[in-house]
Amino acid sequence: MTALNWMAHSAQDVYPTFLQAGQDSGGDALSSSAASWIIVCYTLGAIAGSVVFGALSERLGRRRTIVLAVGLGLAVIPLFIFPTNGVAFLVLGAILMQSLVQGAWGVVPAHLTEMSPDAIRGFYPGVTYQIGNLLAALNLPIQEHLAAGHGYPSALAWTVGPALLAVIVATSLGTEAKGAPFGAAPTPALTSASAPAPPLSPSPAPFGVDGT
Repeated sequence: MTALNWMAHSAQDVYPTFLQAGQDSGGDALSSSAASWIIVCYTLGAIAGSVVFGALSERLGRRRTIVLAVGLGLAVIPLFIFPTNGVAFLVLGAILMQSLVQGAWGVVPAHLTEMSPDAIRGFYPGVTYQIGNLLAALNLPIQEHLAAGHGYPSALAWTVGPALLAVIVATSLGTEAKGAPFGAAPTPALTSASAPAPPLSPSPAPFGVDGT
C-alpha cells in the first residue's frame, strides 16, 4: 500500500505546480486557467481508468490487471513530464498517466477486501490504506526538494518511475484471493460466541422428595 500510495501521490501532488512553473524550473508556464482545465481532463481520465481496469480485473485477475496498468504507465512517463513535447502531448500524457495510475487503484478495494480475514474485513482495508498513505506523505517534500535543485521534470521522473516499478515488483511477488467467499470460514472465536448455549442439566431432586 505504501508503493501504491506513493505512485498515486507522485503523479498528482506536484503536477499542478509543474504545469504553472516557469521554464527555468522545467515547467510549461501555463496560466492557472489552462492548468485547471488540464486537471479537469486528467481527473475525468482517472475516473474512466478506474472503472475500466476495475472491471477488467474480473477477467484478468487482480494482480495481472494492476501490473498491466502500471506497466503501461511506465511507457507514458515521457509524455507526462516533458513540456517540450508541446501542450497537446502534455495533456495527452496527463490523461493517460492518471487513467493508468487510478486504473490500478480501481482494482485495490476489491483486492484488499478479498484478502482480508473475515474477522477483520471491516477494519483491515482502511487501516492498511492509511498506513501506506502515512508513509507516502514523504513524497511531496521530496519532490519539491528535487525540483528546487533539478527542475520539475526530473523530480517527477525520479519519483514516479521508481514508484511504478515498486508497485510492479510488490504486486508480482504478492498473492490474491479473487472470488474468495466471504464468511465461508468463520473463526473459532466467532463460532463459539455465536453457538447456542448447551441445555441446562436437570437439577437433582431435593433430599427426601423421592421418598429416601
